[in-house]
Amino acid sequence: MLRRESINTENLIKPSKALISVSDKTGITDFGKALAETGVEILSTGGTAQALSGAGIQVKSVSDHTGFPEMMEGRVKTLHPKIHGGILGRKDVDLEEMQRHDIQSIDLIAVNLYPFEKVSSDPQASLETVIDNIDIGGPAMIRAAAKNFVWTCVIVDSSDYEMVIEEIRSLGGTRLETRRRLATKAFARTAYYDSVITDYLRERDENSSDYPATLSLPLRKFMDMRYGENPHQSAAFYVAGSGTKGWFENATMHQGKPLSFNNVADADAAYCCIGDFDEPACVIIKHATPCGVACARDIKAAYELAYRTDPTSAFGGIIAVNRTLDVSTATQILNNQFVEVILAPNVEKEALNLLGHKQNIRILEYPPQNPQSATGEVLKTACGGVLIQDSDSEILANDEPKVMSARAPDEREMRDLMFAWRVAKHVKSNAIVYAKNLATVGIGAGQMSRVDSAQIASLKSASAGLALAGTVMASDAFFPFRDSIDTAADAGISAVIQPGGSMRDDEVIAAADEHDLAMVFTGMRHFRH
Repeated sequence: MLRRESINTENLIKPSKALISVSDKTGITDFGKALAETGVEILSTGGTAQALSGAGIQVKSVSDHTGFPEMMEGRVKTLHPKIHGGILGRKDVDLEEMQRHDIQSIDLIAVNLYPFEKVSSDPQASLETVIDNIDIGGPAMIRAAAKNFVWTCVIVDSSDYEMVIEEIRSLGGTRLETRRRLATKAFARTAYYDSVITDYLRERDENSSDYPATLSLPLRKFMDMRYGENPHQSAAFYVAGSGTKGWFENATMHQGKPLSFNNVADADAAYCCIGDFDEPACVIIKHATPCGVACARDIKAAYELAYRTDPTSAFGGIIAVNRTLDVSTATQILNNQFVEVILAPNVEKEALNLLGHKQNIRILEYPPQNPQSATGEVLKTACGGVLIQDSDSEILANDEPKVMSARAPDEREMRDLMFAWRVAKHVKSNAIVYAKNLATVGIGAGQMSRVDSAQIASLKSASAGLALAGTVMASDAFFPFRDSIDTAADAGISAVIQPGGSMRDDEVIAAADEHDLAMVFTGMRHFRH
């Protein structure tokens, strides 16, 4: 119950006439009854009027109110001066003009929009059906009422019905603060609605620019985060409001406390990385970069090899597998390390029961789809604006890497080179990856110097007791000098994969030949900032 003495009750508006027209009829009959009980006259249209009348609520049709019939199969219903004049009328300015034209004030509107988003996301829906679900009268009324919030209350969300009714019952009307807040919500709703339509039409226009002069991004809040990257930062997670749902929206979380900002970022890094492998694979992510990756005969073996790369960094990380998480793998994980989140396309019941004893471990069962099969745009805030680019969904410039050295890699080396290259694509730049037998041996990431990354990768392998002899090396960008090749050869590296493109490529290739290293160029760089 609202307490009149505890809030500002100035500028209360007691609604005398309300217009209700909703596609989503959740709670609408209860709301209509409550309005009628306070003496509000209700105008309505079509199916909403039928629903209200069927509940015993007295309703006047918009056509009877305007004296003008619906037209064009319902395309024109509320686009009339008696509707918009009633919504937009300012009682301290326009009252005389309203009386002259027999326009009555409409003090409250409850409107939600045709389900364009739902219909347009159906691949079976025809263009005609999608276009029919572009609402015109609804957004016009919402915007009119939101503009005139000093005099008119606008409701676009059924969750606000109870609050508005309670305020009318307790205070005798709606407060200016409430109407302003609801108007803000209303403008956000129409802006989102228009951006979903824009996105749909732009995706289907072969002549549209990938990067138009203005860009509308339909984003809706999926969840509030406990905090951002640090506890003093607030945060929320938004998802795209058009097209196919992202993997996280379709994932099932089986247990554990809500995910944090960093958990979601790391989970996405794990999901994208694991999607680049067809064989049974495991990825361990720490601070948005892999610290261990492996492919093997089954995911337990893959996990053990990935964990072996860097057991220290794996502590508190996120694990992703691309096969069913079985009880044997779950047992091994629990024996080895503390883990924040485990991602899997399926989870055995026994594994779920076992992990249930560790409630701090979140289990995310993700939809079994390859994340790299979908194209899209990647956004990053910078300089008070947004950088937008295509997703890095390719692997090589051509079908095969190009052999540049005198010695070509053998079959085992080529498999390891391509494995290491796929891993390097997901490692923070500058990235160096050592691998052997489809498992990482050392990873160096995020350094200002490529030489530093190589040294860190070597230190990681030494710390884990893994020898570099016979391993391959992947670099996400070209080598500007031969020194890295000399160092790699001294460590026992047998083959190198890199984009190429340096002014000193000839010098680097010559160094590989001197050490009898195989070297292949991909023709494609994979910086990851």
